Amino acid sequence: MTERAVPDRHRGPDFPREFLAPPDPVRLPLPAPARPAPGVRLLRGAVYAVPDGSRPLEADLWLPEPARGPVPVVVFVHGGGWRTGLRDDLGPRFRHWRPGPFARLARSGPAVVCPDYRLSGEARHPAQLDDLRALLTWLRDRAGDLGLDPERVVLWGESAGGHLAALTALTTPQGPGGAATVRGCVTWYAPTDLTRLADDHAPGRFDPYDPATFEALLLGAAPAAAPGPARDASPALRVTPQAPPFLVLHGTGDELVPCAQSERLTAALRAARVPVDHVRVAGANHLWAGLAEEEVERCFDRTAAFVARHCAGG
Repeated sequence: MTERAVPDRHRGPDFPREFLAPPDPVRLPLPAPARPAPGVRLLRGAVYAVPDGSRPLEADLWLPEPARGPVPVVVFVHGGGWRTGLRDDLGPRFRHWRPGPFARLARSGPAVVCPDYRLSGEARHPAQLDDLRALLTWLRDRAGDLGLDPERVVLWGESAGGHLAALTALTTPQGPGGAATVRGCVTWYAPTDLTRLADDHAPGRFDPYDPATFEALLLGAAPAAAPGPARDASPALRVTPQAPPFLVLHGTGDELVPCAQSERLTAALRAARVPVDHVRVAGANHLWAGLAEEEVERCFDRTAAFVARHCAGG
């Protein structure tokens, strides 16, 4: 029997390098659609970025059906202390909704996009900001395939996701040929100034030198030990007059992220003459805990109305 030569799989020069390159998310096939509710088409798990050394990042797209021309887009950024969380989870107060909040919003007109991003156990700031900017670029590049209007995008996030939504809205360059155009931003009970958390918490509730806080894990060091990164990651300190309009909601009884954090962002926006609607939700704790069901509905309806107002027209 003649012995067959076994190719050396480690011989780099003879192997086409393009085979080793990561796939271009703009060219990847889109997921097969599901229909989770009447009037909604769901594409679950579309790859929008492949960061070097990391898992592929995916997004779920809730699309109105039938669509009447290119539709505006709401990008929802999940919370979880930058450490955990699911991209399609708005929190425990919404898990019983049928249809769910994203299907409900999509049926009213806009598409809803729920992306992954790298968590703090995978990469530190500004990786999360880079991921959301990559998503906005991907949305512009694939707008024609998806029936989206990349000139009408609203960012929305809750808790740590609200922080990331605000930071993305405030720092992403706008203009043709790049990222999709952000027309507005909604934050729910979000941290906005990582340099002042100890001032806003009750005495002893937050140690800015503790390397184990969620904020420290995001930054790679305690906020007090890394003042530069803490400032860079603070939306309230990144406001310019070019910022889009904001809707800022926060419960007055929030024990995890003090309501004063939203007040800092609101004050910075008003000082820059940026339109902002600041809603203090009386008695609500984090994740709208302790809030009556009709008040939770009202927070959602305020958000939907803001989206409709700032995505009007084409």
